[in-house]
Amino acid sequence: MKSTSKIWIALILLLSITTIYGQIKNPKTESAKVYGNCNICKENIEKAGYIKKIATTDWNEDTKMASITYNSKLTNKNAILKRIALSGYDNESFLAPDLAYSKLKECCQYERKAKIMPVIIAEPAEKAIVIASNHQGHVSSATEHSNHDTNLPSETQKAINQMQLVFNNYFEVKDALVNTDAKATASKASQLVKSLNAIKMNDLEMEVHMVWMKVMKALTTDANLIANSKNIDDQRKTLIPLTKNIYALIKVSKTESPTYYQFCPMANDGKGANWLSKDNDVKNPYYGSEMLTCGKVVEVIK
Repeated sequence: MKSTSKIWIALILLLSITTIYGQIKNPKTESAKVYGNCNICKENIEKAGYIKKIATTDWNEDTKMASITYNSKLTNKNAILKRIALSGYDNESFLAPDLAYSKLKECCQYERKAKIMPVIIAEPAEKAIVIASNHQGHVSSATEHSNHDTNLPSETQKAINQMQLVFNNYFEVKDALVNTDAKATASKASQLVKSLNAIKMNDLEMEVHMVWMKVMKALTTDANLIANSKNIDDQRKTLIPLTKNIYALIKVSKTESPTYYQFCPMANDGKGANWLSKDNDVKNPYYGSEMLTCGKVVEVIK
């Protein structure tokens, strides 16, 4: 009877693993140390490490080891461990924010051991900033960090800088279309392709990271289409889906200044089309000088 039960348990586990791998494409499984105490910890850790069809986590209470299976083309082990740390659980890559740890139930508050690793600090807007801790686990404040490293941007600033370069390259593509200059448009789109390819996903804040995973392929494809085209009409048509995905990114990113989301009802064969601009003034990239001011601002993104 006992042997039959064991067989059934093994079959259920095998079925669960098969189901997980079936849902997650390009699966890769890695192990990581995650600190916790009990079944409630297990539930919290596995919930934090779960992203539908992208990642799943199985944590063992006895060994304190988490088995993380994820789509290797969309995310990575550290991105999942960062999510787990934000839920209050120290792990081999990140220390949890003190506030997140303090919110754990008393039975879940495991013994914390100071380590030399990044510490995640949650901002009011629930963004993740990664800064270094010292040997005693002391976390320097953002101001303190800035004062000591004035020539070295923080991890968050690096993330902002690389995404801002993408946005600036997009604006240059749009401006070249305003000037009805196909050659300049192609050249600026080539620069956009380079900045897209240079993005280091691990440096992105979690919300930006998630959007980036969804749009990066389409963004690169559209930027390449514009870069390899000599036809201004084709370039303008491709600006429509390019704008859609840049808009999705800019909505979750920190930017240097407000961005103006503009709309022309005449573009796209009368279906209407949007574009993004650093300026409030309407300069239509779909018509250029033919109907330069056709359109309006429909949203200001701050």
